[in-house]
Amino acid sequence: MSGTSGAPDYLRMPLGRFLEALASGESAPGGGGAAAVALALAAGLAGMAARLSPEHLEEAGALAREADQLREEVAPLAQADAEAFGRVLAAYRLPRGREGREERIREALEEAAAVPLEMARVGTRVARIASRLVREGNPNLKGDAVAAVLLAEAGVRVAAELVRANEPEGEKARRVEKFAEETFREREALEGGG
Repeated sequence: MSGTSGAPDYLRMPLGRFLEALASGESAPGGGGAAAVALALAAGLAGMAARLSPEHLEEAGALAREADQLREEVAPLAQADAEAFGRVLAAYRLPRGREGREERIREALEEAAAVPLEMARVGTRVARIASRLVREGNPNLKGDAVAAVLLAEAGVRVAAELVRANEPEGEKARRVEKFAEETFREREALEGGG
């Protein structure tokens, strides 16, 4: 167990168990956990494609290191998202009329919006790296780099929906829209001929 919510440590859970937990009747892991995993997979593919592209792209090593760093940043957000959602549920379970209830709900929702906002920030960077690898990297790994762009876009779009669900208006909602638009442009550029 990890964190204040007592949620299992999704980062150390085998993939099969994570998928079972995702499909269970529990409220977490949910969309945020799935988005974090998709983004970690995208970063992993980008790192692999970069490592196998040094003959095609001078900055391949730096791109691989950046992709690794982003993978390490985003993978734990599956856990953080589940824990933040647990705090939202706990705040809503407080008795109506209890002093401080509304403040606790507001704070929990702000935190629950902050986690997917961070996912979107990371995912946008992953999409940028992967898109560059599609254009300039090893052509034998173009399919892997395209997969990384598509997974990154999916993760960012899910994260954007979660931010909007927890904070429909405000700074986080505006910031996540910019990340979603940038990631969409990276994917759209591939469809225009890569």
